[in-house]
Amino acid sequence: MNGNGRHHTIIALVQDRPGVLTRVAGLFRRRGFNISSLAVGNSEQKGLSRMTFVVDGDQYTVDQATRQLDKLIEVVKVANISDEEIVSRELALIKVKVTPATRGEILEMVHPFRAEIVDVGAKSMVIEVTGSGDKIQALYDLLEPFGVLELMRTGRVAMVRGLTDAKVSDDLVLVYHGDHLKANEAYELGSY
Repeated sequence: MNGNGRHHTIIALVQDRPGVLTRVAGLFRRRGFNISSLAVGNSEQKGLSRMTFVVDGDQYTVDQATRQLDKLIEVVKVANISDEEIVSRELALIKVKVTPATRGEILEMVHPFRAEIVDVGAKSMVIEVTGSGDKIQALYDLLEPFGVLELMRTGRVAMVRGLTDAKVSDDLVLVYHGDHLKANEAYELGSY
């Protein structure tokens, strides 16, 4: 997406406590965002988890929501890394229908994607693929004519690239991109 609405990748370092995910998701729900991708997992710091989520929206609204997110007590750090040089990946498991006649063709098809066959049954095969969302979609599109029985995607995980200055995602600070005259509105309680 571009213009008034585009994909934004936001990362947050949060306290690993019950209810944090609900509070974060609730904040975005109140702002009218659809979270198109969400991944949460332990971080390298004990007691803290990292969240990566992808939302669609215009820059001003995403800035407002990110600032409100930064105010949550459980949120240690948050950054919109959409304009940064990042590494991002998704994982997908795709269960596809197979027959003795199609099994070899499917095996050949997944090889260029560096995908792995993780389960083989008499009538189905489970394929694991890791990479960009586009790579996963391309493999899915090729497998669809065989009959995709089930698909499970993790959602995007992302971090800032390891540049020569050793920048890490936690070094980023909130940068306001919207109308600077309205910047204070983003900080007002209840503005969401």
